Amino acid sequence: MITGQQTNPGVARLPKAFVDRLATPFVRFLRIETAGGAILLLFTVAALVLSNSPWAYSFEHVWETQVGLQVGSLGFTRSLREWINDGLMTLFFFLVSLELKRALVLGELRKPRIAALSIVAALGGMVVPAAIYLALQSGLPGQHGWGTVMATDTAFVIGCLALLGSRIPQSLRMFMLSLAIVDDIGAILVVAIGYSSNIAWWPLVVAVLGFAIIRVMAMLGFRGFLLYFLVGLVIWLAVDASGIHATITGVMLGLMTPARRWVSDERLYAILGQVIAHPASSEGSGDTKDRHTLQMAEIAARETLSPVERLEIALHPWVGFVIMPLFAFANAGLPLTLSELGSLLTVAIFLGFVLGKPIGILLFCWLAIRLHIAIRPPELSWRLLLGGSLLAGIGFTMALFIANIAFDKSLIDSAKLGIFLASVFSAVAGLAILMWLPARVKTP
Repeated sequence: MITGQQTNPGVARLPKAFVDRLATPFVRFLRIETAGGAILLLFTVAALVLSNSPWAYSFEHVWETQVGLQVGSLGFTRSLREWINDGLMTLFFFLVSLELKRALVLGELRKPRIAALSIVAALGGMVVPAAIYLALQSGLPGQHGWGTVMATDTAFVIGCLALLGSRIPQSLRMFMLSLAIVDDIGAILVVAIGYSSNIAWWPLVVAVLGFAIIRVMAMLGFRGFLLYFLVGLVIWLAVDASGIHATITGVMLGLMTPARRWVSDERLYAILGQVIAHPASSEGSGDTKDRHTLQMAEIAARETLSPVERLEIALHPWVGFVIMPLFAFANAGLPLTLSELGSLLTVAIFLGFVLGKPIGILLFCWLAIRLHIAIRPPELSWRLLLGGSLLAGIGFTMALFIANIAFDKSLIDSAKLGIFLASVFSAVAGLAILMWLPARVKTP
């Protein structure tokens, strides 16, 4: 070990990088969601412009391009849009499940009665909009699309809250993020249960076996992500072949991911204490004790983060900056015509989001608090909850996701228009309510 040299205190710390400013997983998630929301808006506008331009036909035709594998008589192909909606969106739901599990086990929702407020609010924000929609569409061709009005767009909601800065408390951001995450998981469960048909049972047996294998691998201590990814891919293919929407695979795998770390702080510091600096005159590396100690320290440093946290850190930028904008670009295109404004389907979706979301969230929150199921943080006033519940009417990407499954081509444009109008109105109304609040003083 090198001795007799004065050590600069700064050398004892890791080099500073931009990511170091993201102090906690929750803050990091919020910041990526905020930036991702801006990019999502850009791609949404681009899709709307292109779908109302002279290149509209070509733009739509690109997403219908068939992509896949063909081996003899066996083929596995689908359109580019379907690969995005069924394949890449599985990673989105996987990330959503990871964040929910992290918050429940390690983070902001560890206390059951605090978690209950977001969960109950999300439930109300799904049940009441669906009830309003069904009341307006009962017996009509669009009746089957009730799941469309149940979703909340996480990125756009967090992006809107970011515009308000210190005017709103962190507890509202936490509440809305938790609500949106539970909402998204609820939406994909609705897709899996309500929009699956002609179930093939043998592929489901294979999928269940795959989940069991992943559980056994975790119990035996397998920690390499590649093997889990390969088994997860087999599960995705089996669920897809069964007739159930394959994105449910992402939810299940996310909830199964361990949230406990393998190496404790005490063990990490003990291992790091054994690390010996190579002498300055050392030649080559060789199979030395120093090298083994460094390798052990590398593994220990990595394993002090739980698999949930490591996967979330790795996937979130890709989901926020690539997958969600690409999904919006492929699905948000809509010919804007006045003829669809009077459509009963457009009105039902609009009212489901604009009225159903705030009524459902506030009513269920009030009931949960009155029944002592949940508690409301003191700084989370009812006016804040009203503004947040209005913002929850921004269904956009998740609503488009369900609409593409629920509606046939004759209804999809009316559905998209209702989603678009409801999202714009909800954003403006929610921001207006929250901006009336007195500016909060930043605490140091």
